[in-house]
Amino acid sequence: MYTNHRSHSRFNNRPSRQRSGFRFRKSAPSVQDYIARSSVKTSSVKEVVAQEVRFDTLNLPPSLQRAITNHDYKVLTPIQAVGIPAIREGKDIIGIANTGTGKTAAFLIPLVEKIMKNPSYRALIITPTRELALQILEELRKFSQSLPIYNTLCIGQMPIYNQIRQLQRRPHVVVGTPGRLKDLINRKVLQLNQFNMIVLDEADQMLDMGFIHDIKYIISFLPPTRQSLFFSATISTDVNMLIKSFVKNPVTISVKKQETVDIRQNVVRVERGSSKLGTLSTLLKKEEYKKVLVFGRTKRGVDRISKELYSLGFKVTAIHGDRTQYQRQQAIRMFKENHVSIMIATDVAARGIDIANISHVVNFDVPETYEDYIHRIGRTGRANTIGTAVTLVE
Repeated sequence: MYTNHRSHSRFNNRPSRQRSGFRFRKSAPSVQDYIARSSVKTSSVKEVVAQEVRFDTLNLPPSLQRAITNHDYKVLTPIQAVGIPAIREGKDIIGIANTGTGKTAAFLIPLVEKIMKNPSYRALIITPTRELALQILEELRKFSQSLPIYNTLCIGQMPIYNQIRQLQRRPHVVVGTPGRLKDLINRKVLQLNQFNMIVLDEADQMLDMGFIHDIKYIISFLPPTRQSLFFSATISTDVNMLIKSFVKNPVTISVKKQETVDIRQNVVRVERGSSKLGTLSTLLKKEEYKKVLVFGRTKRGVDRISKELYSLGFKVTAIHGDRTQYQRQQAIRMFKENHVSIMIATDVAARGIDIANISHVVNFDVPETYEDYIHRIGRTGRANTIGTAVTLVE
């Protein structure tokens, strides 16, 4: 096993070469390069480190402050400390931060405040996956409890006619995925000309999943005088150019990598004569592997890994795009509530999932891109804990 020490190569103890912007061939992804690159500090975006700020110093409306306190939010994370004041002032935002840094609360808290001050205020939140949309809605309900704030969830694999009826009530917040939102716009039941804010979460994943034309189409229906907030764990040149075409004089916030995650990155080589699955099962039997998220490249591969581990006696569940919405929600709930200790997932299905206390991320298959690698390993090492990411190579 090769262990990541931040300033050295993981494979030959030479100092890591500080390079940025180099590309990886999708046909032959190199985990060695991924690990090395994840420790390189780039200077393309100004990084922000915020001093400690408490929520009770923000002069928020009392009912909103109570909801924040009731859910044990005390001190702002760096992206909240910089982002919340800027959003309250009406500025456009480009936020570069991993899931688990508090970025969702960074835009939901000022959004709830704006609706409280102006009951006609409306916002559209777009996410790449149904799971992320559900998580955002769940957090929105925390902050808007006991408040007359109405919301609608517009995602696929759920009855569209229920969503149409809810949209007729003119909800304050619409949370949805691009395909379903476009469908509702084409049916002329989602009219965006009176919306005041758009939030695009996981912008890089939107681009990777081919949603760029849908996003442009949806945004074309919004009024030009709006507030635009864009968040992502990574911002490539293409994503940055796309985002900047939709925003005006944005405030760009980048949370420093070393302050958002603390992850040991290891490589396990499959011994000659052994199988990847056998190596994985050996790792999972170790005591320190308490709560594990395993990534496979394909839906079929995820199903195969899940079935094999189940046959070996492991408590395991799986999530990918071919599972129904109910099956996906059940899998996430079981993993969150520790009914199972292992979840197998594809990149798309697990995108944006925020589950606490994941001790290990295992890359059963090497991810296709560096951005996917960062998103995968970012599931662990949260809330000032040490996480471990393991990649299996043959």
